[in-house]
Amino acid sequence: YSALAGASAALYGPLHGGATEAVLKMLSEIGSVERVPENDKRVKAGEFKLMGFGHRVYKNYDPRAAIIKKIAYEVFEVTGRDPLLDLALELERIALEDEYFVKRRLYPNVDFYSGIIYRAMHFPVDMFPVLFAIPRTSGWLAQWVELLEDPEQKIARPRQIYLGHRTRDYVSIEERDGAAAGAGAGAGS
Repeated sequence: YSALAGASAALYGPLHGGATEAVLKMLSEIGSVERVPENDKRVKAGEFKLMGFGHRVYKNYDPRAAIIKKIAYEVFEVTGRDPLLDLALELERIALEDEYFVKRRLYPNVDFYSGIIYRAMHFPVDMFPVLFAIPRTSGWLAQWVELLEDPEQKIARPRQIYLGHRTRDYVSIEERDGAAAGAGAGAGS
C-alpha cells in the first residue's frame, strides 16, 4: 500500500496531479478569447506561466492530448459547451502557429483539456488528482510487477526493495497471535 500511497502523494502540486486545476485557473484568468493574444505576450515576457503545455517525454504534440480533445467535443454534446473550450482552442491555435511556442516545443498535453472535461461533468476540483490517479493505478502496479519479474530492468530505479515474504496466506483477525490481547484495547486506551 505504501508504494501506491507514495505514488498518489507525488501527484501533489500544479505541475503533475494538480495540472488540470492549474489549467482551469489559467483559462479563467485569461477570461476571454479576445484576451489570448495579450496573454501570449505576457507568457513571452515571462510574466505568465502557460499551463497544460509541454511534456518531459513528448517533445511534439502529445498524442493523448489529441484523443482527449476529441473526447471533449463528445462530452460537450451531452453537457453543453463550456466557454472555456473556445478559449482553450484559441490558445492552442495561436501556440501551434507561433514560432516562440513551436521552437520551445510547447504543445498541449493531456492536462490541457482534461480539466475542462472534468468541470463539464461537475467533478469538484479537489477530486481532479483522484481522477488523474485512478486510471494510472493499474499502470503503476504493472510496472511494479515487471520490476519484480525482471531484475535486470533498467528503467525502474527503486530506492527500497521489499525483501520479506513473497506470498503468505491470509489469517483472519480472530486467528492471529495476540488477537485476544488486542480485543480489549479500544477507544478508551
